[in-house]
Amino acid sequence: MGSWYVYMLLCDQKMFYVGMTNSILNRFLDHINKKSFFTKKFSDLKFVYAERYLDKYQAAKRERQLKGWSNAKKQLLVKGVFGYNTCTEFVEALLSQDENLVSLLRA
Repeated sequence: MGSWYVYMLLCDQKMFYVGMTNSILNRFLDHINKKSFFTKKFSDLKFVYAERYLDKYQAAKRERQLKGWSNAKKQLLVKGVFGYNTCTEFVEALLSQDENLVSLLRA
C-alpha cells in the first residue's frame, strides 16, 4: 500500500483543477501531455498544491471536499492560509530526480 495525493493545478492562471493520484509525477506528466480530458484544453498548467494521504479513501474524501470549495478559498489554501502547502516539498524532491521536469513544475 503506497501513498495517495490530492493535488491542485492552476489552469491558464484563472481556475483550479483538483485531482488525486498514487503517482503524482506520472499524473502531472499526463496533464502536460494533454492526456487528461478536463485539463487538455488549457495551455498553461502549474502544479500549485499537494497533500499526501496513506490511503485512497482519505484522499478521495479530501478531493471531494476541495472540489466543493470556491476558487477564492482554493487560492487561500495554496497561499498557506489554512496550513502548510507541501507543493514545494514535492518540487524539491523531484529536483534530485529530473531538473528538466522540475523546471516545468516551477514554470
